[in-house]
Amino acid sequence: MHAHWQGSQPWIDCPVLGVGTDLPHQRRHGVPHEDSTMSSTIAGIKIPDSALARATTEYIRDVESDLLYHHSRRVFLFGALSGERKQLTYNPELLYVGAMFHDLGLVEGHRSDNERFEVDSANAAKAFLKPYGFSDDDIEQVWLSIALHTTPNVVHHLRPNVALVTAGVEMDVLGIDYAAFPTAQREAVVHAHPRGEGFKECILCAFADGFKHKPETTFGTVNADVLVDSEPGFKPMNFVEIIRRSPWIA
Repeated sequence: MHAHWQGSQPWIDCPVLGVGTDLPHQRRHGVPHEDSTMSSTIAGIKIPDSALARATTEYIRDVESDLLYHHSRRVFLFGALSGERKQLTYNPELLYVGAMFHDLGLVEGHRSDNERFEVDSANAAKAFLKPYGFSDDDIEQVWLSIALHTTPNVVHHLRPNVALVTAGVEMDVLGIDYAAFPTAQREAVVHAHPRGEGFKECILCAFADGFKHKPETTFGTVNADVLVDSEPGFKPMNFVEIIRRSPWIA
């Protein structure tokens, strides 16, 4: 059984059961980027058009599936819309990089064997940013925005560029604050970057495929829930059991 991701090519159907969603880089060889002429303003949010932003778009478009690419663009848009609604001061260019790179660690060739996928994504963004002359503080904000985007109730206390990546992820994946986004905004974002009928199950497949080879990295994170759901026999590490089995006598 497959859930077809509407708007994609036939060879990148999202398999809901049993098969990975990762795609080899070669599948884009010779395929034009269909969004190259897409509007530079969506739902009132201007897509950054700096050299860094263009390089980011091109890079992520080449290495990620349509599913993750369009999800990442929606994360930027919903994050920016959240920032505008809350009247936060943020750097759109750095928010764009954080949003676009936040799931790169799920992709084959960009995921390690021992780090959380969020950390792999954050490290990739850090390396990508370095040649562009940003300060260590700016790079750290992008790193944190990615590394912490699955950590509930923490990033909202940090600076806007860190918090807004998570706000975008929470809206697009979990539907948090859904009603706070007017219907016209939601429709404009999804029209530009479609979710497709099977997004919920497809993104869960992409998560599982991205870190099922390193289940120990899901300890203490929401990612453990994904493997409990997708991997028969997976038992997450238990914090209480670890304490009780520690080498301390008392």
